[in-house]
Amino acid sequence: MANDDVRFALTYHNATKHSASSIQASPHYLDWQNQPLPFKIYTSIDPIRLPQDADPTGISALSALSEKNIGAGREKIPALKDLARILFFSAGITKKRTSPGGEMYFRAASCTGALYEFELYLVCGDLADLKAGLYHFGPGDFSLRLLREGDYRGVLAHATGGETRVVQAPVTIVCAGTYWRNSWKYRARTYRHFGWDNGTMLANMLAMTNALHLPAEVVSGFVDSEVNQLLDVDTDREVAFTMVPIGHVNAGPPEAPRDIPKLGLPTVPLSKHEVDYPEMRTMHEESSLATVEEVREWRARARARDDVGETPAPNIVAGFSSPDTIEQVILRRGSSRQFERQPITLEQLSTMLRCATQGIPADFLDPLGTQINDLYLIVNAVDGLRPGAYVYHRETGKLEILKEGQFRNEARYLGLQQDLPGDAAADIFFLADLEGTLARFGNRGYRAVQLESGIIGGKLYLAAYAQHLGATGLTFFDDDVIQFFSPHAGGKSAIFLVALGKGRKVR
Repeated sequence: MANDDVRFALTYHNATKHSASSIQASPHYLDWQNQPLPFKIYTSIDPIRLPQDADPTGISALSALSEKNIGAGREKIPALKDLARILFFSAGITKKRTSPGGEMYFRAASCTGALYEFELYLVCGDLADLKAGLYHFGPGDFSLRLLREGDYRGVLAHATGGETRVVQAPVTIVCAGTYWRNSWKYRARTYRHFGWDNGTMLANMLAMTNALHLPAEVVSGFVDSEVNQLLDVDTDREVAFTMVPIGHVNAGPPEAPRDIPKLGLPTVPLSKHEVDYPEMRTMHEESSLATVEEVREWRARARARDDVGETPAPNIVAGFSSPDTIEQVILRRGSSRQFERQPITLEQLSTMLRCATQGIPADFLDPLGTQINDLYLIVNAVDGLRPGAYVYHRETGKLEILKEGQFRNEARYLGLQQDLPGDAAADIFFLADLEGTLARFGNRGYRAVQLESGIIGGKLYLAAYAQHLGATGLTFFDDDVIQFFSPHAGGKSAIFLVALGKGRKVR
């Protein structure tokens, strides 16, 4: 099984590391005349407009983020207006900016380079106000387009090896990553970004399903070829990455049809030409699962972990409170382009950490509260906390100081010599035992570790903006990050970085 040969993931990770010398040796200039379109546009299918008049949930952002999991005891079937809210606040257009080069569209969730490489597809049975089918979500005109008519939930049930949440979901959203839309800027490192960018989107999605009291789970174990065939994607360019079953019905879906014909639906080309980075496709192919038996074995291995129990943190965040609803916070959220060199409070930092680490309902994180990434911090300006390097113990909610001192210059350097991490009040570095994770999950563990960092990072974003603070995700010099936090971080790998603080308005 290709997934078990973890040399592929280790080779990809090492080959895409940043260092001061690698940046200088391989400069990259953006071809603005060949910039990809921000949307996948089907040219031959009429849109089904989504409702835009749904009532707000009234649920505070901090509560939506802190809720651990909605039970799936009784039937809970989302209406079309619920799906519209979930889609809009996960991937919809929330802001527009006009520049000499044209209009730029900003989405509900943070994304590297604002390139938004993920497409959302919806697979449902017959709903009260939407017929069964496979649909594509178009953020540009806030519409669905029917790609296949009929109930194809059985395909997902089979592909996931009978995963209970998928079998009993009236609706499942499939997230598919588009290589070129992100690799135009970030080249082969884009496969890391798949996890980050899908993760921030899923953080929004899970917060919205919580606010709507709908059960949901992130599912990353499935037969890749079966799901890609259903979506009818060109796997050299676009691939299914995760899925989120939403809601609960007692009856299972019909059996998967034996024949799923190709659609060949025309779409607008993303660019005049695309540059191929085969390392990404190889990484995806070698982390793919080929049969239902592989999926079941992989999930059993993923759930066999017994050294981490459920996080005992309370559901409701004590201390800081905010009346802002989850919708208000998502609409306000951005990515800070500058930080004021002003302190935040320990209470604010603790709230962000608690909200982000309550546990993620996911098939690779069982029991709920299991976490692959460890959080290390450089604290620059937090009232009530000495400046220095820390590690966060989420089980107790405590920060352990590793070394004391003012490390703004070091933070700036580690964050690819950018001012943002040096000016931030605190920088959170995601570090993981990558070799241990791959030993348990195989190459697919590389998807899991990046995805989890993106989901936690997305929660940090929302918890920051709920407190009228700012946040931004950043890249980093991999090995230098590990060296800075060593010896405590010895043997780990740098995965992600989020800077937090008081955002400065840029004119």
